[in-house]
Amino acid sequence: MNNIRSTLAIVWRIAAPYFRSEDKWAGRALLAAVIATELAIVGITVLLNQWNSRFYNALQERNWDTFVSEIIYFSVLAAIYTIIAVYQLYLNQWLQIRWRQWMTRQYLGEWLHQANHYRMQLQGDAADNPDQRMTDDVKLFVERTLNIGVGLLSSAVTLASFVTILWGLSNAAPLHMFGTDFAIPGYLVWGALIYAVLGTVLTHLIGWPLVGIDFRQQRFEADFRFNLVRVRENSEQIALLRGEDAERERLLVRFGRVVENWLAIMSRTKKLTAFTASYSQASVIFPYILVAPAYFAQKIQLGGMMQTASAFSSVQGALSFFINVYRQLAEWQAVLNRLDGFEAGIAAASALATRNERIHVVEAAGDGAIDLKELTVRLPNGTPLVSADGFSLRKDERTLVTGPSGSGKSTLFRAIAGIWPFGAGSIAIPAKATLMMLPQRPYFPVGSLRGAVEYPGKEGTFTAGQIGSALDAVGLPGLATQLDEHAHWNRMLSLGEQQRLGLARALLHAPQYLFLDEATASLDEPSEAALYQLLREKLPATTIVSIGHRSTLDAFHQRNVVLTRDGDRFALQGGGGNSRP
Repeated sequence: MNNIRSTLAIVWRIAAPYFRSEDKWAGRALLAAVIATELAIVGITVLLNQWNSRFYNALQERNWDTFVSEIIYFSVLAAIYTIIAVYQLYLNQWLQIRWRQWMTRQYLGEWLHQANHYRMQLQGDAADNPDQRMTDDVKLFVERTLNIGVGLLSSAVTLASFVTILWGLSNAAPLHMFGTDFAIPGYLVWGALIYAVLGTVLTHLIGWPLVGIDFRQQRFEADFRFNLVRVRENSEQIALLRGEDAERERLLVRFGRVVENWLAIMSRTKKLTAFTASYSQASVIFPYILVAPAYFAQKIQLGGMMQTASAFSSVQGALSFFINVYRQLAEWQAVLNRLDGFEAGIAAASALATRNERIHVVEAAGDGAIDLKELTVRLPNGTPLVSADGFSLRKDERTLVTGPSGSGKSTLFRAIAGIWPFGAGSIAIPAKATLMMLPQRPYFPVGSLRGAVEYPGKEGTFTAGQIGSALDAVGLPGLATQLDEHAHWNRMLSLGEQQRLGLARALLHAPQYLFLDEATASLDEPSEAALYQLLREKLPATTIVSIGHRSTLDAFHQRNVVLTRDGDRFALQGGGGNSRP
Protein backbone atom coordinates (compact mmCIF):
# COMPACT_ATOMS: atom_id res chain seq x y z
CA MET A 1 0.00 0.00 0.00
CA ASN A 2 2.85 2.38 0.82
CA ASN A 3 4.38 1.61 -2.57
CA ILE A 4 1.09 2.47 -4.31
CA ARG A 5 0.84 5.76 -2.41
CA SER A 6 4.44 6.58 -3.27
CA THR A 7 3.84 5.83 -6.95
CA LEU A 8 0.68 7.96 -7.05
CA ALA A 9 2.54 10.79 -5.31
CA ILE A 10 5.23 10.70 -8.04
CA VAL A 11 2.58 10.64 -10.77
CA TRP A 12 0.81 13.63 -9.23
CA ARG A 13 4.05 15.59 -8.80
CA ILE A 14 5.06 15.03 -12.42
CA ALA A 15 1.63 15.34 -14.06
CA ALA A 16 -0.19 18.04 -12.08
CA PRO A 17 2.02 21.04 -13.04
CA TYR A 18 0.88 20.85 -16.67
CA PHE A 19 -2.77 21.18 -15.70
CA ARG A 20 -1.89 24.24 -13.61
CA SER A 21 0.35 25.79 -16.29
CA GLU A 22 -0.29 28.52 -18.83
CA ASP A 23 -1.71 25.80 -21.10
CA LYS A 24 -4.05 24.52 -18.40
CA TRP A 25 -7.35 25.45 -20.06
CA ALA A 26 -6.52 23.69 -23.31
CA GLY A 27 -5.15 20.70 -21.39
CA ARG A 28 -8.17 20.46 -19.10
CA ALA A 29 -10.60 20.83 -21.99
CA LEU A 30 -8.89 18.08 -23.98
CA LEU A 31 -8.73 15.80 -20.93
CA ALA A 32 -12.43 16.38 -20.27
CA ALA A 33 -13.21 15.60 -23.92
CA VAL A 34 -11.18 12.37 -23.78
CA ILE A 35 -12.98 11.31 -20.59
CA ALA A 36 -16.38 12.24 -22.05
CA THR A 37 -15.80 10.16 -25.17
CA GLU A 38 -14.67 7.21 -23.04
CA LEU A 39 -17.84 7.44 -20.94
CA ALA A 40 -19.89 7.64 -24.14
CA ILE A 41 -18.25 4.42 -25.34
CA VAL A 42 -19.15 2.73 -22.03
CA GLY A 43 -22.73 3.95 -22.49
CA ILE A 44 -22.87 2.45 -25.97
CA THR A 45 -21.51 -0.82 -24.56
CA VAL A 46 -24.41 -0.90 -22.06
CA LEU A 47 -26.90 -0.33 -24.88
CA LEU A 48 -25.30 -3.12 -26.91
CA ASN A 49 -25.60 -5.45 -23.94
CA GLN A 50 -29.34 -4.81 -23.83
CA TRP A 51 -29.46 -5.23 -27.60
CA ASN A 52 -27.91 -8.71 -27.21
CA SER A 53 -30.97 -9.93 -25.31
CA ARG A 54 -33.50 -8.60 -27.85
CA PHE A 55 -31.50 -9.69 -30.91
CA TYR A 56 -30.85 -13.30 -29.86
CA ASN A 57 -34.40 -13.68 -28.59
CA ALA A 58 -35.59 -12.58 -32.03
CA LEU A 59 -33.35 -15.23 -33.59
CA GLN A 60 -34.67 -17.90 -31.22
CA GLU A 61 -38.27 -16.92 -31.94
CA ARG A 62 -37.59 -16.45 -35.69
CA ASN A 63 -39.19 -12.97 -35.51
CA TRP A 64 -38.25 -11.28 -38.82
CA ASP A 65 -39.57 -7.79 -38.04
CA THR A 66 -37.76 -7.60 -34.70
CA PHE A 67 -34.63 -8.99 -36.34
CA VAL A 68 -34.66 -6.22 -39.00
CA SER A 69 -35.33 -3.43 -36.50
CA GLU A 70 -32.54 -4.66 -34.23
CA ILE A 71 -30.11 -4.76 -37.18
CA ILE A 72 -30.96 -1.13 -37.95
CA TYR A 73 -30.59 -0.20 -34.27
CA PHE A 74 -27.19 -1.91 -34.15
CA SER A 75 -26.05 -0.13 -37.32
CA VAL A 76 -26.89 3.27 -35.83
CA LEU A 77 -25.05 2.43 -32.59
CA ALA A 78 -22.05 1.13 -34.56
CA ALA A 79 -21.87 4.34 -36.61
CA ILE A 80 -22.00 6.50 -33.48
CA TYR A 81 -19.41 4.30 -31.79
CA THR A 82 -17.07 4.62 -34.78
CA ILE A 83 -17.29 8.42 -34.82
CA ILE A 84 -16.70 8.65 -31.07
CA ALA A 85 -13.75 6.20 -31.20
CA VAL A 86 -12.10 8.16 -34.02
CA TYR A 87 -12.37 11.48 -32.20
CA GLN A 88 -11.36 9.95 -28.89
CA LEU A 89 -8.07 8.82 -30.46
CA TYR A 90 -7.62 12.20 -32.17
CA LEU A 91 -8.25 14.19 -28.98
CA ASN A 92 -6.06 11.83 -26.97
CA GLN A 93 -3.14 12.32 -29.36
CA TRP A 94 -3.70 16.07 -29.40
CA LEU A 95 -3.53 16.17 -25.60
CA GLN A 96 -0.43 13.95 -25.65
CA ILE A 97 1.57 16.26 -27.91
CA ARG A 98 0.59 19.44 -26.01
CA TRP A 99 1.40 17.83 -22.68
CA ARG A 100 4.66 16.41 -23.97
CA GLN A 101 5.63 19.75 -25.51
CA TRP A 102 5.07 21.53 -22.19
CA MET A 103 6.98 18.92 -20.18
CA THR A 104 9.90 18.96 -22.63
CA ARG A 105 10.15 22.74 -22.41
CA GLN A 106 10.04 22.59 -18.61
CA TYR A 107 12.69 19.89 -18.35
CA LEU A 108 14.92 21.62 -20.90
CA GLY A 109 14.58 24.89 -19.01
CA GLU A 110 15.40 23.32 -15.64
CA TRP A 111 18.23 21.18 -17.02
CA LEU A 112 19.89 24.14 -18.77
CA HIS A 113 19.12 26.65 -15.98
CA GLN A 114 22.30 28.23 -14.59
CA ALA A 115 24.55 25.31 -15.59
CA ASN A 116 22.48 22.60 -13.87
CA HIS A 117 23.43 20.26 -16.72
CA TYR A 118 27.11 20.76 -15.85
CA ARG A 119 26.64 20.31 -12.11
CA MET A 120 24.70 17.09 -12.74
CA GLN A 121 27.77 15.75 -14.52
CA LEU A 122 29.95 16.77 -11.59
CA GLN A 123 27.64 14.76 -9.34
CA GLY A 124 28.10 11.68 -11.48
CA ASP A 125 24.73 11.90 -13.24
CA ALA A 126 26.21 12.10 -16.75
CA ALA A 127 25.46 8.40 -17.30
CA ASP A 128 21.84 9.03 -16.37
CA ASN A 129 21.24 9.99 -20.00
CA PRO A 130 19.18 13.19 -19.80
CA ASP A 131 18.59 12.91 -23.56
CA GLN A 132 16.58 9.73 -22.96
CA ARG A 133 14.66 11.30 -20.06
CA MET A 134 13.50 14.21 -22.22
CA THR A 135 12.66 12.11 -25.28
CA ASP A 136 11.63 8.51 -24.69
CA ASP A 137 10.63 8.81 -21.03
CA VAL A 138 8.54 11.98 -21.37
CA LYS A 139 6.79 10.51 -24.40
CA LEU A 140 6.07 7.21 -22.62
CA PHE A 141 4.99 8.97 -19.42
CA VAL A 142 2.37 11.07 -21.19
CA GLU A 143 1.16 8.19 -23.34
CA ARG A 144 1.01 5.60 -20.56
CA THR A 145 -0.46 7.97 -17.99
CA LEU A 146 -3.34 8.89 -20.28
CA ASN A 147 -3.99 5.35 -21.46
CA ILE A 148 -3.80 3.80 -18.00
CA GLY A 149 -5.70 6.63 -16.31
CA VAL A 150 -8.52 6.70 -18.86
CA GLY A 151 -8.58 2.90 -18.94
CA LEU A 152 -8.91 2.73 -15.16
CA LEU A 153 -11.76 5.25 -15.21
CA SER A 154 -13.46 3.30 -17.99
CA SER A 155 -13.11 0.08 -16.01
CA ALA A 156 -14.59 1.69 -12.90
CA VAL A 157 -17.58 3.09 -14.80
CA THR A 158 -18.04 -0.18 -16.69
CA LEU A 159 -17.97 -2.10 -13.42
CA ALA A 160 -20.53 0.21 -11.83
CA SER A 161 -22.79 -0.02 -14.90
CA PHE A 162 -22.67 -3.78 -15.44
CA VAL A 163 -22.61 -5.00 -11.85
CA THR A 164 -26.21 -3.85 -11.49
CA ILE A 165 -27.17 -5.54 -14.76
CA LEU A 166 -25.32 -8.73 -13.87
CA TRP A 167 -26.84 -8.80 -10.37
CA GLY A 168 -30.32 -8.61 -11.85
CA LEU A 169 -29.51 -11.31 -14.41
CA SER A 170 -28.19 -13.53 -11.59
CA ASN A 171 -31.62 -13.38 -9.97
CA ALA A 172 -33.39 -13.93 -13.29
CA ALA A 173 -31.20 -16.94 -14.08
CA PRO A 174 -30.53 -18.66 -10.73
CA LEU A 175 -27.66 -21.07 -10.33
CA HIS A 176 -28.98 -24.43 -11.49
CA MET A 177 -27.02 -27.55 -10.54
CA PHE A 178 -28.03 -31.21 -10.21
CA GLY A 179 -31.60 -30.34 -11.12
CA THR A 180 -31.91 -27.84 -8.29
CA ASP A 181 -31.98 -24.01 -8.22
CA PHE A 182 -29.65 -22.43 -5.65
CA ALA A 183 -30.66 -18.99 -4.41
CA ILE A 184 -27.30 -17.21 -4.29
CA PRO A 185 -27.91 -13.46 -4.78
CA GLY A 186 -25.63 -12.04 -7.45
CA TYR A 187 -23.72 -15.28 -7.92
CA LEU A 188 -22.53 -14.17 -11.36
CA VAL A 189 -21.04 -11.02 -9.83
CA TRP A 190 -19.26 -13.05 -7.16
CA GLY A 191 -18.02 -15.46 -9.80
CA ALA A 192 -16.56 -12.61 -11.86
CA LEU A 193 -14.99 -11.06 -8.75
CA ILE A 194 -13.33 -14.28 -7.59
CA TYR A 195 -12.11 -15.05 -11.11
CA ALA A 196 -10.61 -11.54 -11.51
CA VAL A 197 -9.00 -11.40 -8.07
CA LEU A 198 -7.29 -14.76 -8.54
CA GLY A 199 -6.09 -13.68 -11.97
CA THR A 200 -4.79 -10.32 -10.70
CA VAL A 201 -2.88 -11.88 -7.80
CA LEU A 202 -1.27 -14.53 -10.01
CA THR A 203 -0.44 -11.97 -12.70
CA HIS A 204 1.31 -9.75 -10.16
CA LEU A 205 3.29 -12.66 -8.71
CA ILE A 206 4.45 -13.68 -12.17
CA GLY A 207 5.01 -10.23 -13.66
CA TRP A 208 6.32 -7.94 -10.89
CA PRO A 209 10.03 -8.55 -11.75
CA LEU A 210 9.38 -6.84 -15.10
CA VAL A 211 9.46 -3.42 -13.39
CA GLY A 212 13.12 -3.73 -12.46
CA ILE A 213 14.05 -5.52 -15.68
CA ASP A 214 12.39 -2.81 -17.81
CA PHE A 215 14.22 -0.12 -15.85
CA ARG A 216 17.57 -1.78 -16.51
CA GLN A 217 16.73 -2.31 -20.18
CA GLN A 218 16.15 1.38 -20.76
CA ARG A 219 19.40 2.19 -18.96
CA PHE A 220 21.42 -0.33 -20.98
CA GLU A 221 19.86 0.85 -24.26
CA ALA A 222 20.65 4.47 -23.42
CA ASP A 223 24.21 3.60 -22.39
CA PHE A 224 24.79 1.76 -25.68
CA ARG A 225 23.33 4.65 -27.69
CA PHE A 226 25.40 7.21 -25.75
CA ASN A 227 28.64 5.34 -26.47
CA LEU A 228 27.76 5.04 -30.17
CA VAL A 229 27.43 8.83 -30.25
CA ARG A 230 30.78 9.14 -28.46
CA VAL A 231 32.45 7.02 -31.12
CA ARG A 232 30.91 9.12 -33.87
CA GLU A 233 32.01 12.38 -32.24
CA ASN A 234 35.58 11.13 -31.75
CA SER A 235 35.91 9.19 -34.98
CA GLU A 236 39.08 11.03 -36.04
CA GLN A 237 40.96 10.17 -32.86
CA ILE A 238 39.78 6.56 -33.03
CA ALA A 239 40.88 6.27 -36.66
CA LEU A 240 44.29 7.85 -35.97
CA LEU A 241 44.90 5.45 -33.09
CA ARG A 242 43.55 2.47 -35.04
CA GLY A 243 41.15 1.97 -32.16
CA GLU A 244 38.33 0.37 -34.15
CA ASP A 245 38.89 -3.09 -32.67
CA ALA A 246 38.96 -1.73 -29.13
CA GLU A 247 35.81 0.32 -29.72
CA ARG A 248 34.05 -2.66 -31.28
CA GLU A 249 34.80 -4.73 -28.21
CA ARG A 250 33.67 -1.98 -25.85
CA LEU A 251 30.44 -1.44 -27.78
CA LEU A 252 29.74 -5.17 -28.01
CA VAL A 253 30.18 -5.49 -24.25
CA ARG A 254 27.57 -2.78 -23.74
CA PHE A 255 25.27 -4.30 -26.34
CA GLY A 256 25.79 -7.65 -24.63
CA ARG A 257 24.15 -6.17 -21.54
CA VAL A 258 21.22 -5.08 -23.72
CA VAL A 259 20.88 -8.62 -25.11
CA GLU A 260 21.27 -10.32 -21.72
CA ASN A 261 18.64 -8.13 -20.11
CA TRP A 262 16.36 -8.54 -23.14
CA LEU A 263 16.57 -12.31 -22.73
CA ALA A 264 15.46 -11.84 -19.12
CA ILE A 265 12.51 -9.76 -20.38
CA MET A 266 11.68 -12.47 -22.91
CA SER A 267 11.72 -15.19 -20.26
CA ARG A 268 9.54 -13.26 -17.82
CA THR A 269 7.20 -12.05 -20.58
CA LYS A 270 6.78 -15.61 -21.84
CA LYS A 271 5.60 -16.73 -18.41
CA LEU A 272 3.33 -13.72 -18.03
CA THR A 273 1.86 -14.11 -21.52
CA ALA A 274 1.28 -17.84 -21.01
CA PHE A 275 -0.83 -17.08 -17.97
CA THR A 276 -2.66 -13.97 -19.26
CA ALA A 277 -3.45 -15.58 -22.63
CA SER A 278 -4.83 -18.67 -20.88
CA TYR A 279 -6.74 -16.46 -18.48
CA SER A 280 -8.27 -14.43 -21.33
CA GLN A 281 -9.28 -17.52 -23.29
CA ALA A 282 -10.85 -19.11 -20.23
CA SER A 283 -12.78 -15.92 -19.50
CA VAL A 284 -14.59 -16.30 -22.84
CA ILE A 285 -16.14 -19.62 -21.91
CA PHE A 286 -16.43 -19.17 -18.13
CA PRO A 287 -19.73 -17.18 -18.08
CA TYR A 288 -21.38 -19.71 -20.41
CA ILE A 289 -20.39 -22.50 -18.02
CA LEU A 290 -22.03 -20.63 -15.15
CA VAL A 291 -25.28 -19.79 -16.94
CA ALA A 292 -25.63 -22.77 -19.30
CA PRO A 293 -27.40 -25.02 -16.70
CA ALA A 294 -30.13 -22.39 -16.31
CA TYR A 295 -30.49 -22.10 -20.08
CA PHE A 296 -30.77 -25.85 -20.66
CA ALA A 297 -33.24 -26.05 -17.77
CA GLN A 298 -35.28 -23.48 -19.77
CA LYS A 299 -35.04 -20.90 -17.00
CA ILE A 300 -33.88 -18.24 -19.50
CA GLN A 301 -33.98 -17.68 -23.25
CA LEU A 302 -31.03 -17.54 -25.64
CA GLY A 303 -31.09 -13.73 -25.52
CA GLY A 304 -30.86 -13.77 -21.74
CA MET A 305 -27.94 -16.17 -21.91
CA MET A 306 -26.07 -13.99 -24.43
CA GLN A 307 -26.81 -10.84 -22.44
CA THR A 308 -25.58 -12.53 -19.29
CA ALA A 309 -22.37 -13.67 -20.98
CA SER A 310 -21.79 -10.16 -22.36
CA ALA A 311 -22.43 -8.51 -18.99
CA PHE A 312 -20.22 -11.04 -17.23
CA SER A 313 -17.41 -10.40 -19.71
CA SER A 314 -17.74 -6.63 -19.14
CA VAL A 315 -17.60 -7.00 -15.36
CA GLN A 316 -14.78 -9.53 -15.52
CA GLY A 317 -12.88 -7.32 -17.99
CA ALA A 318 -13.27 -4.28 -15.74
CA LEU A 319 -12.09 -6.25 -12.71
CA SER A 320 -9.21 -7.68 -14.75
CA PHE A 321 -7.97 -4.24 -15.85
CA PHE A 322 -4.60 -4.64 -14.16
CA ILE A 323 -4.11 -8.06 -15.73
CA ASN A 324 -4.72 -6.71 -19.22
CA VAL A 325 -2.34 -3.75 -18.84
CA TYR A 326 0.23 -5.30 -16.52
CA ARG A 327 2.99 -5.14 -19.14
CA GLN A 328 2.25 -1.44 -19.70
CA LEU A 329 2.13 -0.87 -15.95
CA ALA A 330 5.57 -2.40 -15.51
CA GLU A 331 6.99 -0.17 -18.24
CA TRP A 332 5.15 2.86 -16.81
CA GLN A 333 6.56 2.22 -13.33
CA ALA A 334 10.08 2.11 -14.79
CA VAL A 335 9.45 5.40 -16.63
CA LEU A 336 8.20 7.00 -13.41
CA ASN A 337 11.34 5.90 -11.57
CA ARG A 338 13.59 7.36 -14.27
CA LEU A 339 11.76 10.71 -14.44
CA ASP A 340 11.70 10.87 -10.65
CA GLY A 341 15.47 10.28 -10.62
CA PHE A 342 15.98 12.92 -13.32
CA GLU A 343 14.01 15.51 -11.33
CA ALA A 344 15.97 14.57 -8.21
CA GLY A 345 19.22 15.07 -10.14
CA ILE A 346 18.13 18.54 -11.30
CA ALA A 347 17.03 19.45 -7.76
CA ALA A 348 20.38 18.29 -6.33
CA ALA A 349 22.28 20.31 -8.95
CA SER A 350 20.18 23.40 -8.18
CA ALA A 351 20.80 22.89 -4.46
CA LEU A 352 24.56 22.96 -5.07
CA ALA A 353 24.21 26.44 -6.52
CA THR A 354 22.21 27.77 -3.56
CA ARG A 355 23.66 26.00 -0.52
CA ASN A 356 25.48 28.07 2.08
CA GLU A 357 28.75 26.14 1.77
CA ARG A 358 29.67 27.16 -1.77
CA ILE A 359 31.66 29.69 -3.75
CA HIS A 360 29.66 32.92 -3.78
CA VAL A 361 29.89 34.87 -7.01
CA VAL A 362 28.61 38.39 -6.28
CA GLU A 363 28.30 41.66 -8.12
CA ALA A 364 30.61 44.46 -7.03
CA ALA A 365 29.97 48.16 -7.41
CA GLY A 366 31.80 50.03 -10.12
CA ASP A 367 33.77 48.62 -13.02
CA GLY A 368 36.99 47.65 -11.24
CA ALA A 369 38.76 44.34 -10.76
CA ILE A 370 37.56 40.81 -10.13
CA ASP A 371 38.34 40.22 -6.44
CA LEU A 372 38.91 36.79 -4.85
CA LYS A 373 38.40 36.78 -1.08
CA GLU A 374 39.04 33.84 1.24
CA LEU A 375 38.54 31.61 -1.78
CA THR A 376 39.00 27.85 -1.53
CA VAL A 377 38.20 25.80 -4.62
CA ARG A 378 37.57 22.13 -3.86
CA LEU A 379 37.10 18.95 -5.85
CA PRO A 380 33.63 17.34 -5.77
CA ASN A 381 34.87 14.94 -3.07
CA GLY A 382 35.81 17.87 -0.83
CA THR A 383 39.59 17.81 -1.38
CA PRO A 384 41.06 21.37 -1.42
CA LEU A 385 42.53 22.31 -4.81
CA VAL A 386 43.17 26.06 -5.06
CA SER A 387 43.14 28.86 -2.52
CA ALA A 388 43.37 32.63 -2.92
CA ASP A 389 42.71 35.52 -0.57
CA GLY A 390 42.89 39.20 -1.33
CA PHE A 391 43.75 38.47 -4.95
CA SER A 392 42.52 40.64 -7.81
CA LEU A 393 42.40 40.39 -11.59
CA ARG A 394 42.86 44.05 -12.36
CA LYS A 395 40.90 45.81 -15.08
CA ASP A 396 42.79 46.57 -18.33
CA GLU A 397 45.67 44.35 -17.27
CA ARG A 398 46.62 41.24 -19.23
CA THR A 399 47.33 38.38 -16.80
CA LEU A 400 49.00 35.04 -17.49
CA VAL A 401 48.19 32.15 -15.10
CA THR A 402 50.69 29.30 -15.04
CA GLY A 403 51.31 26.25 -12.92
CA PRO A 404 51.82 22.48 -13.13
CA SER A 405 49.21 20.25 -14.73
CA GLY A 406 46.45 19.38 -12.29
CA SER A 407 47.03 22.47 -10.17
CA GLY A 408 43.48 23.73 -10.77
CA LYS A 409 43.96 26.51 -13.31
CA SER A 410 40.94 25.55 -15.43
CA THR A 411 38.88 24.84 -12.32
CA LEU A 412 39.67 28.34 -11.05
CA PHE A 413 38.32 29.73 -14.32
CA ARG A 414 35.16 27.66 -13.85
CA ALA A 415 34.74 29.09 -10.36
CA ILE A 416 35.08 32.65 -11.69
CA ALA A 417 32.48 31.82 -14.37
CA GLY A 418 30.13 30.78 -11.55
CA ILE A 419 29.61 27.16 -12.62
CA TRP A 420 31.89 25.44 -10.07
CA PRO A 421 30.00 25.13 -6.76
CA PHE A 422 32.49 23.18 -4.68
CA GLY A 423 34.39 25.36 -2.25
CA ALA A 424 34.01 28.46 -0.12
CA GLY A 425 34.75 32.16 -0.21
CA SER A 426 33.63 34.82 -2.64
CA ILE A 427 34.39 36.13 -6.10
CA ALA A 428 33.30 39.72 -6.70
CA ILE A 429 32.72 40.64 -10.34
CA PRO A 430 31.93 44.20 -11.47
CA ALA A 431 28.21 44.74 -11.98
CA LYS A 432 27.00 44.15 -15.54
CA ALA A 433 30.46 43.02 -16.62
CA THR A 434 30.52 40.62 -19.58
CA LEU A 435 32.75 37.56 -19.34
CA MET A 436 33.68 35.10 -22.07
CA MET A 437 35.51 31.82 -21.52
CA LEU A 438 37.36 30.23 -24.44
CA PRO A 439 38.58 26.68 -23.70
CA GLN A 440 41.19 24.72 -25.59
CA ARG A 441 38.44 22.97 -27.57
CA PRO A 442 35.68 25.50 -28.26
CA TYR A 443 32.08 24.43 -28.71
CA PHE A 444 30.15 25.10 -31.91
CA PRO A 445 26.50 24.09 -32.26
CA VAL A 446 25.53 21.98 -35.25
CA GLY A 447 24.03 24.36 -37.80
CA SER A 448 25.11 27.29 -39.93
CA LEU A 449 28.62 28.69 -39.67
CA ARG A 450 27.07 32.09 -38.99
CA GLY A 451 25.31 30.68 -35.91
CA ALA A 452 28.49 28.92 -34.79
CA VAL A 453 30.51 32.15 -34.81
CA GLU A 454 27.77 34.26 -33.21
CA TYR A 455 27.13 31.73 -30.40
CA PRO A 456 25.98 32.23 -27.66
CA GLY A 457 24.24 35.16 -29.28
CA LYS A 458 21.23 34.66 -31.50
CA GLU A 459 21.83 34.06 -35.19
CA GLY A 460 21.62 37.37 -37.02
CA THR A 461 23.14 39.44 -34.20
CA PHE A 462 26.00 40.50 -36.45
CA THR A 463 26.09 41.40 -40.13
CA ALA A 464 27.83 39.26 -42.73
CA GLY A 465 30.39 42.05 -43.12
CA GLN A 466 31.23 42.05 -39.40
CA ILE A 467 31.59 38.26 -39.35
CA GLY A 468 33.66 38.29 -42.54
CA SER A 469 36.03 40.91 -41.08
CA ALA A 470 36.48 38.85 -37.90
CA LEU A 471 37.19 35.68 -39.88
CA ASP A 472 39.68 37.48 -42.06
CA ALA A 473 41.42 38.93 -39.01
CA VAL A 474 41.96 35.51 -37.39
CA GLY A 475 43.26 33.96 -40.60
CA LEU A 476 40.13 32.20 -41.88
CA PRO A 477 39.10 34.36 -44.87
CA GLY A 478 37.96 31.33 -46.87
CA LEU A 479 35.13 30.64 -44.42
CA ALA A 480 33.47 34.00 -45.10
CA THR A 481 31.71 32.49 -48.13
CA GLN A 482 30.33 29.57 -46.08
CA LEU A 483 28.31 31.49 -43.50
CA ASP A 484 25.01 29.90 -44.49
CA GLU A 485 26.35 26.35 -44.80
CA HIS A 486 25.11 23.88 -42.18
CA ALA A 487 27.56 21.36 -40.74
CA HIS A 488 29.03 19.81 -37.60
CA TRP A 489 31.82 22.40 -37.37
CA ASN A 490 33.66 20.67 -34.53
CA ARG A 491 34.23 17.79 -36.95
CA MET A 492 34.68 19.81 -40.13
CA LEU A 493 37.48 22.05 -38.83
CA SER A 494 40.88 21.19 -37.40
CA LEU A 495 41.48 22.08 -33.75
CA GLY A 496 43.68 24.98 -34.83
CA GLU A 497 40.90 26.30 -37.08
CA GLN A 498 38.40 25.85 -34.27
CA GLN A 499 40.59 27.93 -31.97
CA ARG A 500 40.84 30.66 -34.59
CA LEU A 501 37.06 30.57 -34.97
CA GLY A 502 36.70 30.89 -31.19
CA LEU A 503 38.85 34.01 -31.24
CA ALA A 504 36.71 35.41 -34.07
CA ARG A 505 33.73 34.90 -31.73
CA ALA A 506 35.58 36.93 -29.06
CA LEU A 507 36.29 39.74 -31.55
CA LEU A 508 32.60 39.96 -32.41
CA HIS A 509 31.26 39.93 -28.85
CA ALA A 510 34.10 42.10 -27.41
CA PRO A 511 33.60 41.02 -23.77
CA GLN A 512 34.96 43.12 -20.92
CA TYR A 513 36.82 40.08 -19.55
CA LEU A 514 38.20 37.38 -21.83
CA PHE A 515 39.51 34.17 -20.26
CA LEU A 516 41.66 32.05 -22.56
CA ASP A 517 42.21 28.52 -21.24
CA GLU A 518 45.03 27.36 -23.55
CA ALA A 519 42.79 28.70 -26.32
CA THR A 520 45.72 28.95 -28.75
CA ALA A 521 47.63 25.81 -27.69
CA SER A 522 47.08 24.06 -31.05
CA LEU A 523 48.62 26.89 -33.05
CA ASP A 524 52.30 27.37 -33.82
CA GLU A 525 54.09 30.09 -31.89
CA PRO A 526 54.17 32.71 -34.70
CA SER A 527 50.41 32.26 -35.28
CA GLU A 528 49.76 32.42 -31.55
CA ALA A 529 51.81 35.61 -31.27
CA ALA A 530 49.93 37.18 -34.19
CA LEU A 531 46.56 36.38 -32.65
CA TYR A 532 47.51 37.75 -29.24
CA GLN A 533 48.71 40.93 -30.95
CA LEU A 534 45.38 41.02 -32.78
CA LEU A 535 43.45 40.77 -29.50
CA ARG A 536 45.52 43.55 -28.01
CA GLU A 537 44.79 45.81 -30.99
CA LYS A 538 41.14 44.94 -31.64
CA LEU A 539 40.01 44.63 -27.99
CA PRO A 540 41.87 47.42 -26.18
CA ALA A 541 39.12 47.68 -23.53
CA THR A 542 39.07 43.94 -22.80
CA THR A 543 40.85 42.51 -19.78
CA ILE A 544 42.55 39.29 -20.90
CA VAL A 545 43.38 36.44 -18.51
CA SER A 546 45.22 33.49 -20.06
CA ILE A 547 46.24 30.00 -19.07
CA GLY A 548 49.28 28.74 -20.96
CA HIS A 549 52.56 26.91 -20.68
CA ARG A 550 54.64 28.53 -23.42
CA SER A 551 57.24 31.03 -22.25
CA THR A 552 56.55 33.11 -25.39
CA LEU A 553 53.22 34.15 -23.87
CA ASP A 554 55.04 36.28 -21.30
CA ALA A 555 55.62 38.99 -23.89
CA PHE A 556 51.89 39.55 -24.33
CA HIS A 557 50.94 39.78 -20.67
CA GLN A 558 51.69 42.43 -18.09
CA ARG A 559 51.41 40.13 -15.13
CA ASN A 560 52.40 36.54 -14.42
CA VAL A 561 50.53 34.59 -11.72
CA VAL A 562 51.81 31.17 -10.67
CA LEU A 563 49.92 28.37 -8.91
CA THR A 564 52.37 26.80 -6.46
CA ARG A 565 51.99 23.96 -3.99
CA ASP A 566 51.02 25.15 -0.50
CA GLY A 567 50.43 22.16 1.78
CA ASP A 568 47.42 20.17 0.58
CA ARG A 569 46.48 22.65 -2.16
CA PHE A 570 47.82 25.12 -4.71
CA ALA A 571 47.87 28.84 -4.01
CA LEU A 572 48.00 31.85 -6.29
CA GLN A 573 51.38 33.53 -6.10
CA GLY A 574 52.61 36.64 -7.85
CA GLY A 575 50.93 39.98 -8.04
CA GLY A 576 53.47 42.25 -9.54
CA GLY A 577 53.41 43.33 -13.15
CA ASN A 578 56.22 43.84 -15.58
CA SER A 579 57.07 46.77 -17.75
CA ARG A 580 55.48 45.47 -20.92
CA PRO A 581 52.65 47.63 -22.31
